[in-house]
Amino acid sequence: MNPTLFRPLVVVTLLASLFVASLRAAEPEIDVVHPQQGVRLVPIALEGFTGEVRSTLKFDLEIQGFEIVPSDKAQYLVSGSYGSSLIGYLQDRISKVWLLSKEYTGASARLQAHTFADEIVEKLIPGQAGVARTQIAFKAATPSHNSEIYLADYDGYNAQAVTRDNTISRDPAWLPGCRVLYYTSYMSGNPFIYSHELQTRMRKVVAGFSGLNTGAALSPDGRRVAMILSKAGSPDLYVADADGGNLKRLTTTKEDESSPCWSPDGQTICFVSRMRGVAELYRIPAAGGSMEMVRTGIPGNLTEPDWSPDGKTIVFTAQTGGFVLGTVPAGGGAGTILLKPGSGEAIRGEDPFWAPNSRTVIFTRRVGDRRVLSLLDVISKQVKDVGQISGSCSQPAWAR
Repeated sequence: MNPTLFRPLVVVTLLASLFVASLRAAEPEIDVVHPQQGVRLVPIALEGFTGEVRSTLKFDLEIQGFEIVPSDKAQYLVSGSYGSSLIGYLQDRISKVWLLSKEYTGASARLQAHTFADEIVEKLIPGQAGVARTQIAFKAATPSHNSEIYLADYDGYNAQAVTRDNTISRDPAWLPGCRVLYYTSYMSGNPFIYSHELQTRMRKVVAGFSGLNTGAALSPDGRRVAMILSKAGSPDLYVADADGGNLKRLTTTKEDESSPCWSPDGQTICFVSRMRGVAELYRIPAAGGSMEMVRTGIPGNLTEPDWSPDGKTIVFTAQTGGFVLGTVPAGGGAGTILLKPGSGEAIRGEDPFWAPNSRTVIFTRRVGDRRVLSLLDVISKQVKDVGQISGSCSQPAWAR
């Protein structure tokens, strides 16, 4: 099941087939480049929408590579109206070609807007899937100093509690393509890993050994789970079937291992080890074998890796004068500390996790004594906070 289908079905009615096979006008395309970013954003105008629909479209488009500009500076025009349904149009302003003309009905205003935004993204940015209809899971602190698992739309709206255990629940992870979450909970006293079917609310213990059971990460095919267990003494990396059976130990370093994540082909696991005294990134075959360091050239403790769905890049947290975000090619190489546009200042954050589009990252940002969830467009470095519930939120996981 595709995670973009987790919500009520949107009925889309095609108003007219307005695709025109015509040559572009002689007038050149408009190219909007942020002088401090050096990154081309797609210039687009947004007309006719107001209130929640407009703000939703603006948020969705800006975090996925678009720049909202006046119509005379736009390459593309987005227009329409909202009553009980959303009517949306997309036109290339230069060539006068109509690219979309649809009516969206049968769902909330936000979901209709998200669906329209995703179709705009997929029409104008070749190969990029829209993410506005996806969901996230995360850990939320409670007033009693415990934490619960929540899920929400990718922009933080429609948040709802998955657990109400009044204990510590953490490390949510999605079973790919399914409405199932894995997480660690102390509801039995010891930190156990559970699987949790969201529709039936059925929970099962996946790993309930003595000591630590944490860090569940599901393989892309959903058949296996990587996790950190201390059943043999020190926290080591293990792999098992998704139900916890056929457990196999992969590391025996007698040092702390943490934060496993899978390559998209399911053949390799990236994780963190302190084998050399500091936290560094390593790779290991999921079937077992030798550890190999993922070299980044970045000093300090490197933690919390996540492998992009396209297989090209690993994002991570670097502790170099505070928690900052970095990336490295999946095979290792020259790592990059992500910088705010034009400032030379590192983007401060932790808990990074890739969206299904391999372009957007959700992460945790510290604001005073709170932690908030934010989205990062890795290409333009634009950051937007998602809608927040009360208290601190962290450890986001994006449904894929």
